[in-house]
Parts: sequence; C-alpha cells; structure tokens
Amino acid sequence: MSGAIDARSLAVVIFLGFVAVSLLLCGLAAADQDDPEHFYAGGASLGPVGAGLAIAGDYVSAATLLSTTGSVALAGFDGLLFALATVASLALVMRLFAERLRRKGVFTLGDFLADRLGDPRVRRALGVATLVVLAPLLLVQLTTAGRVMSSMFGLPDGALTGCTVACGALMVCYSAFGGMRGTGYIQILKVAVVLGAVTLLAGLVLARFDWSPSALFDAARAGSKAGGDYARPGLQFGHGPAGTLDLVGFQATLLLGAACMPHIMMRLHPVRDARTARRAGVWAVGPVALLCAGIVVVGLGAAALVGRDLLHAADPAGGTSLLMVTSALDPGAAGPRDSPLFALVACAAFATTLAAVAGITLAAASSLARDFTATSGAQGEGRASSREIRRARLAVAGVGALAVLLSAYTHDRNPQVLLSLSFAAAASVLPPVLVYALFRPGFDARGVRWTVYGTLPLIGVLMVLSPAFSGTPVALFPEWDFDVFPLQTPGLVTIPAGFLLGLLGSRRGPGPAAPGERDRHRARWTPSRARSDA
Repeated sequence: MSGAIDARSLAVVIFLGFVAVSLLLCGLAAADQDDPEHFYAGGASLGPVGAGLAIAGDYVSAATLLSTTGSVALAGFDGLLFALATVASLALVMRLFAERLRRKGVFTLGDFLADRLGDPRVRRALGVATLVVLAPLLLVQLTTAGRVMSSMFGLPDGALTGCTVACGALMVCYSAFGGMRGTGYIQILKVAVVLGAVTLLAGLVLARFDWSPSALFDAARAGSKAGGDYARPGLQFGHGPAGTLDLVGFQATLLLGAACMPHIMMRLHPVRDARTARRAGVWAVGPVALLCAGIVVVGLGAAALVGRDLLHAADPAGGTSLLMVTSALDPGAAGPRDSPLFALVACAAFATTLAAVAGITLAAASSLARDFTATSGAQGEGRASSREIRRARLAVAGVGALAVLLSAYTHDRNPQVLLSLSFAAAASVLPPVLVYALFRPGFDARGVRWTVYGTLPLIGVLMVLSPAFSGTPVALFPEWDFDVFPLQTPGLVTIPAGFLLGLLGSRRGPGPAAPGERDRHRARWTPSRARSDA
C-alpha cells in the first residue's frame, strides 16, 4: 500500500510541478503580449536553440509518442518505417522551407501566401485549410490529454469529461496569455521531460536484454506472435495489394503532412535570418531523431515484455503500449498505476498532449483572428491594433470551449480516423501550395483556391467511403457499412490531386480583383518583404 501511495503521490507532484512551471513561464511571457509582434511572433526572442527545441516540441504529438510506440509493438517493421518517416518529414521541411518562410510581420500561412503572391484573396482559403487540418488533431490531442490525466490518477471512466475540461482550461490559459513565446517555453520544457522519460525507458528495456538490439528484436518478434511478418512491411495494413497501397499512401501522407502542420509553420515565420533558421533546423531534428529512436526501442520492449495479446486487448491500435511497458519494467509494483515509473511516463505523456494542444489552439485562433477578417495584414511596422489581440484571445477561448464540447462526443470513437483526416488534409493541400508559391513562377491566388477547395472535399468523400469510416470493428462508425473506397488513407489519391489542381488552377490566369486591391496589398507588404530579404 505504501508503494501505491508513493507512486500516486509522485504522479501528483510531477503533474502539479509541470503545471506550475508552465503557468509561470506563460506569466513571464505575458508581460508584453499586448504587442501583436510579441503575441504572434514572440518565438523570435528564443534564439536558434530555443526556436529549434520549440519546433521539436510542437512537432512531437500524442500520435508521435503513443501511436508510433503502439505501431512498433504490434506491427514491427511498419512501425519502424513510421518512425523514420516522422524524422525524415521534419528534416525535409526544415531543409526546404525554414529559410524561405521567414518574414517580418507575417504570422500565419495566410499572411505568408498573401505576402508572397501579392494577393490578399488567398487568406480565407488558407484559413479554411488551417482549420480543417487542425480541428481533428485538436480533438484527438485534447481527448488523449483527458485520458492520460484520468489514467495517471486512477480515476473512473466517468471522470474523463472533467479531466478533459481541466485540460481545456489549461490550454486556453497557455495560449491566450502566453502567446507564441509562452507556448514556446512550454514546448522546450516538454521536450526535456519527454526525452528524459523515453530515454530512461529505452535504457531499462535494453538493460533487460544485456544491451543487445538483436536479442531485443528477437524477443519482440516472439512476443508479437507474427513470426517472420514482424520483420517485413505490411503487417499493419495487410500484405495484399490494398494493404501495400495503404502503406505507401500512409508513408507519403506522414512524410509530406506531419511537418507542414500550420502550428509548426507558424514558428518558422519569426526566425530572424538564414543562419538562425539553419541552426534551428539542427536543434529541431536532433531531439526528434533521438526521441523516435527511443520510441522504437520502447515499442520493441512492449512487444517482448508485455506481449501482443495484452497490448491488443488494452487497445487494438496499441496506444497504451508506452504505459503498459512500465509495469513489466517494475515487477515489484502491485499494479501498473502503483509504479513510480508509470507515474513518470504518464506525466511525460500528459505534458506531450497538453503542450501540443496549446500550440494547436494558438495556431487555430490566430488564423481565425487574421485570415477571416478584412483588417488582417501588416500594419505599420508589423503591429496590429490592440483590438486584434483581444479578438485573438477571444478566438482562443472560443476554440477551446468548442473543442472541449466536441471531444465529449468523440472520446469513445477511434482517434485514428480523425488523425488520418488531419494528416491527409495537411499533406494534400499545404505542400502543393507552398511548393508552387516558392518555386513556380506564375502561381497565383486562383491556384491556391483550386488546391484548397478542390482537394478538401475530395478528402472528405474518400474518407467517408473508406473502411476507416464504416464497415470494420475499429471504424469511426462500426455499426454502418458502406465502404466502397478500398484504402483506409486517401493520401495516395489526394496528394497527386492537390498538386494537379494547383497546377491547373494557376494556368488559368488570375481571376478578377477589385479595383486597386492588389496594388494596395502590394504596397502594404513591400516594406516588410524588403526588410525580410535584407
């Protein structure tokens, strides 16, 4: 009993310590948040190391930490491919976009495209894309934060709604008062906590197998009960033609969409110069690579020490593998929640989800405040009125309240469907728009609108007609059955469609603009562009 009290007391102490420190950091960052340059782009003051770690913190989500661990544990080689794609995605985006997305007075993707193309009509389209990408991701992260919190304290299932509300209140405080710099501090703190916890777990797993990776993999293959299939691709989606296409489509979606999320792009705009951007890229990719390596080791350890049957019974997707392996590594504990190791890892998972929720909420609210209003854009030296800051904070509160309300209706559904929708939208819309805007002369607002408004409905239709939506026990609506599209992830179709629509739309030439609208916009943005390029 004393062990249980000690473990649960440790969970409370770590949880309260993280909340207290993060609120303190947001309070310190809030001193000058009435200045929009600090509220939206305060990350510029973090320097290359801080900016890189903040990007890494925003990039590491519950899907990275929990879902990838489960994929490694249950699907073996497929999970390893997902971890590699996670690192490669961030490295690719930092190499292609980090230096090119920096702009003074630019705070959202709508700002950037309006500046780059000299046409304010792209704002609303980018705002729509931003919300479609971030809304499903926010629901999943918020529900996961509530689940981890209730599990950490051993609360009954009925307490899930209360835990979700508490997490929602914290995320509103972080985003509304801390702004970009405050959430950046929280992301840096999260990286330290999560990397420390996963490194400790990976070390304990390897120690069980005499620090032999080959012995660990052999034990994981035996525990998975998959035989030779564990060491070759196709175990997660199946070895048939549809499974192979699903695997390729999921890898492409993860590679192109994971690091193009708007809340990650938002951190690239305030970077001061090209050298800082390059150094920030190193500090962003390095911790993520170390974390994914640790996740692979922990996932193999879960398969070897816990076994496929128990992991699958707890969660068919393996999302609880990271927490369940702690009980196997601490056999002296009376139960999984009575282990100090469980308390540490659960708090790390909670820090991951809560910090990710804060970053996503801030990005969604910033898009609402700037991309859907007629007064958006740089004003003077990149400053907006205090009315815009109030609007942004109200948007944060509104986004948080709506997310908490909707999560109550989605917490018992398979989160993988919402994640697939979010990543498919990010991979199919944002890379075509950014690549064409940066590298293809003649790309214009019409091409942006064709890409956004043509690809998003296609994603929705294919998702509804896929096995992820109906027809399988793990579908979003398992009681229905009308799946006619054979793939669970639509990226293999929608990613080429996004690039094709952008190309065809921009070849049609610019649409009619209001008299003088484009000239006024160019005049307003030219000084900021000149300062940025200098």
